[in-house]
Amino acid sequence: MFSNYLIGLREGLEASLVVCILIAYLVKTGRRDALKPIWLGIGVAILLAMGFGCALEFGSQELTFKAQEGLGGSLSIIAVGLVTWMVFWMRRTARHLKSELHGRLDAALAMGTGALVATAFLAVGREGLETALFVWASVHAASDGTPRPLIGVALGLATAVLLGWLFYRGALRINLAKFFTWTGGMLVVVAAGVLAYGFHDLQEAGIVPGLTHLAFDISGVVPPDSWYGTLLKGVLNFQPDPTVVQLAVWLLYLVPVLTLFLLDPGVTAKLRGRERAESTSR
Repeated sequence: MFSNYLIGLREGLEASLVVCILIAYLVKTGRRDALKPIWLGIGVAILLAMGFGCALEFGSQELTFKAQEGLGGSLSIIAVGLVTWMVFWMRRTARHLKSELHGRLDAALAMGTGALVATAFLAVGREGLETALFVWASVHAASDGTPRPLIGVALGLATAVLLGWLFYRGALRINLAKFFTWTGGMLVVVAAGVLAYGFHDLQEAGIVPGLTHLAFDISGVVPPDSWYGTLLKGVLNFQPDPTVVQLAVWLLYLVPVLTLFLLDPGVTAKLRGRERAESTSR
């Protein structure tokens, strides 16, 4: 449940901050007449994200078991790829997000109502589609027959909306760079579990071999139905009996991605500059 809460909070707060920045800029510049097109674009983006999520959920139920597992595994891998790109992108641009959105909004104001609708739709729609896909994949991975994963996502989104409103009202100041660094690191851990579960789905679909080759089985020590087994699954998508492929995928993703993500941006820039200098000298 915590992992799904984190996804709802992180993804929802990104969208909330984008909305707050757009609205606040129009209010401060005296362009309240442009608020209606902005809200229209935001509303269409939200409806699109909800429709996409419903299509994933209800559309997959019409498939055979193997087709469901194949689709679930493939979408889980795509979702992890998108989220990985997103956390790295947000870590780099968090400090400049406001100025970037202001520039887009100025250009849209000069072009007219349609451009305003499109700007709001694209700014929020991208976040909405990413959120819908990753939430679906995460809930699918953490599903235990209870509504707890969905409750976690709903609570995360509600918290994000509240924080966004407080941010807009000036009652809350957020260090965006630090916030997105810490939550991004935790999201990478969650994504590793989703990726491993996605490969397990592909194994059940017969697309990837090795379903019966377990890396270990500690179900006797950590029963899946115990409170701590449920907690580990809810937080880390932990599985007490992973296959060799699952464990390998989890490690091959988590170790390098988390290491790169946690590296100080200044250190990363220096390393890139050194590599360029060496390549030039050659």
